[in-house]
Amino acid sequence: MSKKFRIALAGNPNCGKTCIFNALTGARQHVGNYPGVTVESKSGSFTLNDMEIELIDLPGVYSLSSSSPEEAVVFEELTKKGIDLIVNVVDSTILQRSLYLTTQLAELHIPMLLAFNMSDDARKKGLKFDLPKLEKYFGSPIAQTVGNTSRGVQSLKDKMVETLAKLDDHGMPMLSYGADFDDAINAVAEKIDALNIEKYSHIPSRFFAIKLLEKDSSAMKIEAMKPVWEEVDAQILHLKNKHAIEADTFMADRRYAMLSGACHNAISFSQEKRREISDKIDKVITNKFLGFPLFLAIMYATFWFTFICADPLMGYIEDFFGWFGGVVGNVWNPETLPFIRSMVIDGIIAGVGGVIVFLPNILFLFFAIAILEESGYMSRAAFVMDGIMRKFGLQGKSFVPLVLGFGCTVPAIMATRTIESERDRKITIMVLPFMSCGARLPIYALIIPAFFAKQYQAFTMWLIYLIGVLVALIAARIMKSTLFKGDGEVYLMELPPYRMPSFKSLMLHMWDRGRMYLQKAGTIILLTSIILYICNTYPEKKDFSVDYDSKITEVQKAGGDTSVLENAQLSEKLEYTISGRVGKTLEPVFAPIGFDWKITTASIGALAAKEVFVAQMGILYSEGEADEESEGLRAQLVKHYTPLQAFCIMLFCLLSIPCLATLAIIKRELNSWKMAFVEAGALFALAYVATLIVYQLGTVLQIGTKMLL
Repeated sequence: MSKKFRIALAGNPNCGKTCIFNALTGARQHVGNYPGVTVESKSGSFTLNDMEIELIDLPGVYSLSSSSPEEAVVFEELTKKGIDLIVNVVDSTILQRSLYLTTQLAELHIPMLLAFNMSDDARKKGLKFDLPKLEKYFGSPIAQTVGNTSRGVQSLKDKMVETLAKLDDHGMPMLSYGADFDDAINAVAEKIDALNIEKYSHIPSRFFAIKLLEKDSSAMKIEAMKPVWEEVDAQILHLKNKHAIEADTFMADRRYAMLSGACHNAISFSQEKRREISDKIDKVITNKFLGFPLFLAIMYATFWFTFICADPLMGYIEDFFGWFGGVVGNVWNPETLPFIRSMVIDGIIAGVGGVIVFLPNILFLFFAIAILEESGYMSRAAFVMDGIMRKFGLQGKSFVPLVLGFGCTVPAIMATRTIESERDRKITIMVLPFMSCGARLPIYALIIPAFFAKQYQAFTMWLIYLIGVLVALIAARIMKSTLFKGDGEVYLMELPPYRMPSFKSLMLHMWDRGRMYLQKAGTIILLTSIILYICNTYPEKKDFSVDYDSKITEVQKAGGDTSVLENAQLSEKLEYTISGRVGKTLEPVFAPIGFDWKITTASIGALAAKEVFVAQMGILYSEGEADEESEGLRAQLVKHYTPLQAFCIMLFCLLSIPCLATLAIIKRELNSWKMAFVEAGALFALAYVATLIVYQLGTVLQIGTKMLL
């Protein structure tokens, strides 16, 4: 019978932990969120000899001090029962700093295995390690690995087998923080032992004593330990009086001093220490004059790569769903369950196809993002943009998701997970819908060529995108001064060395995000497509203003084109449906911003996906399959609307409620439907007011108010 073990994978951000995780688990992974927080959870499984291993990839943290959601999650996970082994991945190129977390993990007295990752980079820097000395000091075996190439992973597995075979006989770390602090720790630990708390009986009381002396927020939240607070305060006061320093600061100093002593005789340098290539590259990449233009060029190249590679595949997927719908239509007798047949073909297949057609964009975008992240460039981009973004109340790491928002808001919101500050992350998520995503592009492509002279078309497109960026930055500044008010926080921006990403890691990253997009966004749009299909179909109109059937028959006999009559009948049908009636009812509300009932109806449909606006307008204006290149639809719009109204349509589309998939992702990332609905309401109000001002002002000043035809 196979044995089962749970192993926690811990380490600093950018230490290569994800590469080790991928190398051990392959594609057998599950990604989600920890309950109650937006910190990503990832677990995987693999078999090792006769053992079944569940590997839990903990969030990257620098310590267990609970100063961030990630650190609080790691504290909670590691103090639960059931962890058999900790694999601590450390960046061996900056070993002394990386081992700070190791000292805290060692205090848990959970068997631990150290993976000295990036050992190839360490060798290039001329670093040599006395592994037996370090193993003895931390009471843990050490394996040297190169995560992005999987080198050393087999050695890590071998040591894992050895360690799991003797869990009851693992080494004890040689950690001491000085007589004064050790005495204070022992005094608090004795009080904790007296409480006999069953929940934490597997963790040494010494660990909690240290955390309480540091006033760690997670430890202080443990109700059962409140009786020892008096002793904790007394010991903190004693240490402060004796050393004139706060206990948590003193503890950090002692840890670094202890590590300095441990590493002094265990780390040496070869005589020829080569200067890292990373430093030379950074002289250009992070240059104050070249950094920003290079960033823009790299982002442009990212989008160019995404759309160039995705375009052919999108065409194939679109053709496939068109073919598949035709096959189902041919096989399924129109007289058999006609409503279900129509809903499957026009609702479900078309709805799913409308989502999956964008999957190549998502996959290639995340493939490019993974290259930027794993190569080490994304940290440089955040560094370059930090100064600019802070003027608007954000930080450099907020800029990358904002740029990604030009592609699709859904993955851009997911990308905010790299922002440590919960406040900055929330602000970034809330302003991301203002970035003009690719789904709005068909609307712009329909309207701009129809209403604006060729020499002004590029400017109009640029203006729309610029308005979105400016509104996002202004909104961020306002929120930072009101709803999310607080002093600016300073973050350590670590610039890891450049590395060559492994193809396997890139593919796993792309697969994870693509699967998440389909599972979370696709289901919402599928449901919405079915609902909209019903709203666009019922109630059915039986009596028409014109006898369309007779007229169509006459035209058919004469060999003429019946599409205009058929689409006119469709338009009249739609006006009679739920969607049409809602549009007519809301028309007085939207009239002050220049919208008639048809634009209102199309705007409602665009809640499912912005592209729906174009299709709805096409049906309403009897132009058959409304596609953004339809010259006929553009001609009809020019007959019915002014350039001012056209601009207002684009402005409202830019600032209003995003698609339901975006609202679903906002709910998921903020863990609150309330925040999602507040976002929707605020965006609608802003879009309405802004469009009202532009339309009414333009009307008064007679700007763009004349029909072009």
